Amino acid sequence: MSAADFRKLADLFPDEMVTHSSVQDIDLPAADGQPSPGILALITLDNGLGPSKPTTLGPNTLVELGSVLEGLRERAAAGEIAAVGVTGKPGCFVAGADLSAVTSLQEREHGLWMAQLGHEVYSTLANLGVPSFAFINGVALGGGLEIALQSTYRTVSTGAGALALPEAFLGLVPGWGGVYLLPRLIGPENAVKVMIENPLNNNRTLSGPEAFKLGIADALFAPENFLEQSVAWAGRVVAGGALSSTAPERPAAVDPADQAVAARWADAVAAGRAYVETKTSNASPAPAEVLNIMAANRTLTQAESAALECETLAGLMQTDEFRATVYAFLDLVQKRAKRPAGAPGRELARPITKIGVVGAGLMASQLALLFARQLGVPVVLTDIDQERVDKGVGYVHNEVDKLVAKGRLATDVATKAKALVTGSVSKEPFADADFVIEAVFEELSVKKQVFAELEAVVSPECILATNTSSLSVTAMAADLQHPGRLVGFHFFNPVAVMPLLEIVRAPKTEDAVLASAFELARGLKKTAVLVKDAPAFVVNRILLRLMGEVTAAFDEGTPARVADAALRPMGLPMTPFTLLAMVGLPVAQHVQESLNEAFGDRFPLSQNLQKLVDNNVRSLWSAAADGTQEIPAATAALMSFGSTPSTAEEVLRRTQDALAEEIGLMLEEGVVAAPQDIDLCMILGAGWPMFLGGITPYLDRVGASERVNGRRFLPPGVASRS
Repeated sequence: MSAADFRKLADLFPDEMVTHSSVQDIDLPAADGQPSPGILALITLDNGLGPSKPTTLGPNTLVELGSVLEGLRERAAAGEIAAVGVTGKPGCFVAGADLSAVTSLQEREHGLWMAQLGHEVYSTLANLGVPSFAFINGVALGGGLEIALQSTYRTVSTGAGALALPEAFLGLVPGWGGVYLLPRLIGPENAVKVMIENPLNNNRTLSGPEAFKLGIADALFAPENFLEQSVAWAGRVVAGGALSSTAPERPAAVDPADQAVAARWADAVAAGRAYVETKTSNASPAPAEVLNIMAANRTLTQAESAALECETLAGLMQTDEFRATVYAFLDLVQKRAKRPAGAPGRELARPITKIGVVGAGLMASQLALLFARQLGVPVVLTDIDQERVDKGVGYVHNEVDKLVAKGRLATDVATKAKALVTGSVSKEPFADADFVIEAVFEELSVKKQVFAELEAVVSPECILATNTSSLSVTAMAADLQHPGRLVGFHFFNPVAVMPLLEIVRAPKTEDAVLASAFELARGLKKTAVLVKDAPAFVVNRILLRLMGEVTAAFDEGTPARVADAALRPMGLPMTPFTLLAMVGLPVAQHVQESLNEAFGDRFPLSQNLQKLVDNNVRSLWSAAADGTQEIPAATAALMSFGSTPSTAEEVLRRTQDALAEEIGLMLEEGVVAAPQDIDLCMILGAGWPMFLGGITPYLDRVGASERVNGRRFLPPGVASRS
């Protein structure tokens, strides 16, 4: 077969954004007075759309690349070229398969064609008759990194970022040879890290130096003259021959036929399965399929593995989990997040050149560090006494020093960041601030007092913000001289890690203030969602409704293990009782009280939880001798239970219906513009699994939306096959 045999697939995509394969002949440089070893035919992959539009691999792109490679194979056989190189446009090698195209493949057969087309093209690259070189100058994801793996040799830039095989995160498997080649190249343990652990750990990627250290690349060069250095290196390799001292060493590479390697391979797969269980409760099929293929292909030929990859990939393309992930990742995180619904025009935003933070506790100190690092503007922390102020500033300095020690921050940059953060026991330094945010105790009267004190100091144009997680922004603004200047700016903990920022608009919040808040969020590299001022806003309101149902079932007599494990089919990052302990029982109960006051019995108050809070119990669970979780006898003695236990299935359905009801009410109230905004908030603020596609398509698929509200949240076909 040839790439042209897949024209029937390519013809299904007349509007594809094609990444073209242009070829340039380059004389490989001579070494040590020797003649040039020959010509390198350099393929540059470029969609012609500049740095803002990464290159991707759709059917037409692959057919063109395959035809180019077939022509180069003929030239190699004729002795016209000595090597082939592949690189990308500035900053991007290849960002992987075109997800829009893959998602639109409605027939399983079409998905199989797509998988087979990739293998056909990549097999040509791997069998050109001359050495092939991948010059990884930037982003290399999925099928892009697999192009590099199929090449004979690889160089990578120290400035390259986002190298990964993220398919397990996307609901697929590395379907074009990566799952076969990677464990052989860098060892099975490292392969599981790249293909399983990194994708399921917030879709972590590798930098160029990290990829080189693992053994994915054979040589590492600086971004300056990267291509020239890579070509020169390729010339030395070609001139020396595969067995010469110029050939790269690969100490991490393994022979899967070796018995010691076979044992390592099995252990790595088992460790991967345990990690998947911990992260997803096996609620998504893709990670397990990656490990199934890896386990099988240790004893398979590459062609046999390719056939297994194609069949698996074609099946996964038809699953709800894949379509849900693409909806979450592409439609929400990649698109909607960049165009926040309801945000005023950016031209209304005011410049922010100095920031004040009221409070010097952990949250306030995290905010100060974020502002200083990301915005590079002066930040002043205040608190009621010098000891607290010094502790807050000290936290910032210590965190910066940790980043330096880890090599994540240059010393000169760190020195500047530390100098930007100062402290004071007076609010007078806020007189010339453009933005002041409070992060004090979650009590309305305390916050109102803070804002009254601030208005006596700051300029009329200064924007005031609250980091409240549940209190009324409207009530905080009620006594202000300029209520239009106040906006909710709700971060999630830990501040440096969590990407969501709920921006809360009170009835009198001015457009210029709101626009400034969104512009500030962009500068902080946070995803901002506009939220109406309502109790607990979006994420906390939904999470407290969820935890309230589970806790109520527990209080009614459902065994703790049953209640806590009932939501496992959702694949949530942690169980409800674990989340309660992480949030803190007093904090959770405090927010529940405010929601109960606002909404009544939909948010019941647990007397058992209150007893634990009153007795300073921090968690329901403790570790038993066998490593499992148990309720200590002293904790159990504090509580009392009803006589109407539920099964796990009943708790799950009850929780699903409660969430469908609450989200339906939130949309009726106009808390956000659309269901997609709730999905985005839950994915980025609560770790809602990508493979569920967001909370609303999940509730649609399990029938809760129609059971409770009589209709779906999203149209049929969005995030599912229905």
